[in-house]
Amino acid sequence: MSKKEVPLHALAAYLPEGSVEPVLQYLHEYKIHLTITRERNSILGDYRHAINQKNHRISVNGNLNKYSFLVTLLHEIAHLLAFENYGFRIAAHGKEWKHEYGKILAQFLLKKIFPADIEKALMKSLQNPSATSCGEEHLMRVLKNYDVRRNGEVLVEELQHDQLFKTKDGRVFQKKEKLRKRHKAIDVKSGAVYLFSGVYEVELMSNQ
Repeated sequence: MSKKEVPLHALAAYLPEGSVEPVLQYLHEYKIHLTITRERNSILGDYRHAINQKNHRISVNGNLNKYSFLVTLLHEIAHLLAFENYGFRIAAHGKEWKHEYGKILAQFLLKKIFPADIEKALMKSLQNPSATSCGEEHLMRVLKNYDVRRNGEVLVEELQHDQLFKTKDGRVFQKKEKLRKRHKAIDVKSGAVYLFSGVYEVELMSNQ
């Protein structure tokens, strides 16, 4: 996996206006080693606590838009704060993490950094934060409004019934009906059935 340490003076390129200084305060105070990675399909960021006199380590995907980057970074800083305040013997996304995430998120919301639609979605998240922003489809959907989409890139929920689409690993699927919170799709080659989140990004293909 390709990673690169971020020079602190260059961090502004990844963050929305008004958020750089408070983020730098956390990085300096807790001696956080921040790295930026290439796109990872399974996670947006991660946190590794300080051991053997090494710094706390946080990584965030570098392909995220500025608002998604900040939300992901705050999510990971909340893990650090939960570790610092409560130690090892806590659930990864239990009440301690939710408490710390709620506090830090409220702090940044007061700074009016986010557009109104993201702010509204984050306010909803404060009631019961999910383990990942990916797990909160209402938040993910709003954050994706600020992505620069590649040519032909769409969300699964934007596809028509029976529309063909391709995932990032090259497999081709045909979209079927929605089942509760997920969209059913059939792997064209194998015939296997998969369930996709509505906000999963795929490549639109021709049905010809």
